[in-house]
Amino acid sequence: MAKRDYYEVLGVDKGASDAEIKSAYRKLAKKYHPDLNPGDKVAEANFKEVNEAYETLSDPAKRQRYDQFGHEEPGMGGGYGQGFGGFSGDVGDIFQDLFGGAFGGGFGFGGNRQRSGPERGADLRYNISLKFEEAVFGCKREISILRNENCESCHGTGAKAGTQPKTCPQCHGTGQVTQVQNTAFGRFQTSRPCPTCKGEGKIIEQPCEKCGGRGTERRQRNITVTVPAGIDQGQMLTLRGEGEPGRKGGPAGDLFIGIDVKPNRDFKRDGQTLYTEKVISFAQAALGGEIEIPVLQGEPVKETLYEGTQPDTVLRIKGQGVPALRGGARGDLLVTLKVEVPKRLNEKQRQALHAFDEAMGGKAGGKKRKWFE
Repeated sequence: MAKRDYYEVLGVDKGASDAEIKSAYRKLAKKYHPDLNPGDKVAEANFKEVNEAYETLSDPAKRQRYDQFGHEEPGMGGGYGQGFGGFSGDVGDIFQDLFGGAFGGGFGFGGNRQRSGPERGADLRYNISLKFEEAVFGCKREISILRNENCESCHGTGAKAGTQPKTCPQCHGTGQVTQVQNTAFGRFQTSRPCPTCKGEGKIIEQPCEKCGGRGTERRQRNITVTVPAGIDQGQMLTLRGEGEPGRKGGPAGDLFIGIDVKPNRDFKRDGQTLYTEKVISFAQAALGGEIEIPVLQGEPVKETLYEGTQPDTVLRIKGQGVPALRGGARGDLLVTLKVEVPKRLNEKQRQALHAFDEAMGGKAGGKKRKWFE
């Protein structure tokens, strides 16, 4: 497949300044970064493409050659960039700015990346089951979750009360050790987690007796969840900071509440619209009159039928549907009218229907068929 134009990849004009190119790259690199899109092959491919484009356009000499020859520079075998490897120092600096060193150094940004900085806590997931009415009109629910929390004795440091973790003497707090090798092919520098502190950058000489040096304890915690009116099946609530605690001063993770809504026997839902059925008699359909429509909440609503109302007529009851999730007017209730045909008639009723049929000229049921048959 032919490569896309590098300016098109970054979404800038050919005459864009260095600052405009750098700004466009920052946004796209963060958008497609693999750590923010785990398992997304499309994002990974876009990430590589964006890096390749920036590596060329951020270098004045490479950009000049690219503007002149495009992807097929004579003697270069076609193409620029190195995918995930071969990043310039400027690219590494940008990712340091974007992510603060929190995503590790597995993409060729150099071996100096520290792994001992603050780490965000893990997210948690909890599912709740709601009645149909609770989802439509909102409610409060109390849930109980088991999660890690910072140890009350050491306050998350893992060290015995009155002591503090010490900086690792081998890696000097970076969490990594660097090894340089001279080979026939040149000088190679590699980094790996420090074996002394196991990549932590700190050493706990006297572990906390309560948590064993882990810094966290498992606790049962009750949390009140406010369910907004209008939430629907499969949607998710996010409680910020109610997940696992962060490490080394990092922020806590989030708690995601999955919503499961039980069906209702009389009402169905589609977005903000509610649907129900109302059974009326043949006489009500033919003569018209006032009927009562049951609603999901509150007293029934009175509606007037016109004479000759046909089966499956749909009535719209304004403002008796589902509230908008983020505020606003309620939806409508659509009522389908079902005409009930009597199954068992006594003699008086049969005579009345015969009289009605004769008054209709024998056409009450259509095509000379008796209506009551």
